[in-house]
Amino acid sequence: MQQRTRPAAGQRVGYARVSTTDQRLDRQVAALGQVDRLFTDEASGSSRRRPGLQAALAYVRDGDELVVSSMDRLARSVRDLADLVDELTGRGVSVSFLREGQVYRDGDADPMSRLLLGVLGAVAEFERAIIRERQAEGIAAAKARGAYTGRTRSLTDADVERARARLAAGVPKAVIARDLGVHRSTLHRALNRQTE
Repeated sequence: MQQRTRPAAGQRVGYARVSTTDQRLDRQVAALGQVDRLFTDEASGSSRRRPGLQAALAYVRDGDELVVSSMDRLARSVRDLADLVDELTGRGVSVSFLREGQVYRDGDADPMSRLLLGVLGAVAEFERAIIRERQAEGIAAAKARGAYTGRTRSLTDADVERARARLAAGVPKAVIARDLGVHRSTLHRALNRQTE
């Protein structure tokens, strides 16, 4: 990505995140609209150690606006959400959550805004917990019926053997993974699984 000189006025910086590589960022990016710079992650939101988030936090400056499609895309817990919003607004960066229709700015010590941040963050956290619980119940019921076989594997045994041969010939894992149409970590797990 070509670096541009930062304009004097604040920038509109977008951040989008999906939990897995199977999910797509398209809807979130479209919802963000026109941004001066976009940062993305394909990682769980349970950690702040996400490359896109870290890059966004390092990039934004006083007067910028960080735009996120929804609160649960920025953080997974109410505490982490509040910490991130406080950190950003303390640096003079406003934070906008589109789905919730909330904007947080430095100096906005409005008790109602703080309450809404906590309540809406807690609702998002609760929704995720309910989804995980229902998913676990569904998997347990399917296992009891003998209908659950788990996720289908991305690579067949033959794919893994061909990959192993190419690795022995000196072909980099990244090239092999790209040729197979999978992420490098998927190839790595498949290679390890066969050796166990």
